[in-house]
Amino acid sequence: MKKIPVYKFYKHKYGDELLVDVISYEKMMPDIRRTLVFSETFYSITLVLEGSDVIAVNGKSRRLEKGLIICSIPGEVWSFEAEPQIEALNLIFEKEFLLSFFSDPHFLERFSYLQADRSSPFLMADEAAFERILTLYQEMRREITDYAQKDQHILRAMLYETMMLLQRVPMVDAEQVETVQRSLTDIPVSRYVDDFVQHVSDHFREEHGTEFYADRLCITPNYLNKIVRQSLGKSAKTYCTLIPPHTSSACSRNTWR
Repeated sequence: MKKIPVYKFYKHKYGDELLVDVISYEKMMPDIRRTLVFSETFYSITLVLEGSDVIAVNGKSRRLEKGLIICSIPGEVWSFEAEPQIEALNLIFEKEFLLSFFSDPHFLERFSYLQADRSSPFLMADEAAFERILTLYQEMRREITDYAQKDQHILRAMLYETMMLLQRVPMVDAEQVETVQRSLTDIPVSRYVDDFVQHVSDHFREEHGTEFYADRLCITPNYLNKIVRQSLGKSAKTYCTLIPPHTSSACSRNTWR
């Protein structure tokens, strides 16, 4: 399989562990221009301020414009056109940042725009919603960058408010989202497929349930089935009953800084 970069969360960017961040695309663009196709291990909600190029998430593409919101869950594949031009703020977080407060392990799956089987990864905010969400992004960014002691309760509250507001923002209709006609099938959907194969290799004699491996990877069984079927041509359950060949990691690991 073709290798792609996998970006993981830089937990100690600010010293003490912090599992939420707001990053300007200006800082991300040098890495994106070097590797136009990549995956991430964390949740990402990008608020587009300006842009005109086309972006794709898991093969679903949309032309960039002010107010577009791009929602990505761990393991999904991002794809940019050559020399992308975009001004945006990217809110990224690990699920543990919220689950440490909300005890429901399926809390994030209750948001329609973060579900693995959603029809589109894109939302389109009107002017009022855009300004309110932008203000929250800016306030989170100030809390993170301006204070030596980041108040994680304040950040968690602002993240939660943002996520609740996004529930009101309409999803871009499937008819307005194109399927990218690129050979992305040769690219691993995520690092999770490699890790899944390794876990099955280690445990296949005693464990044949999808939930066991999904729990190991901290993703849902439905999402695991989806990415395994896309990459390996069979369901995770079916693969678990086979004796897997030895496999090596297919992705490099990086962090957004």
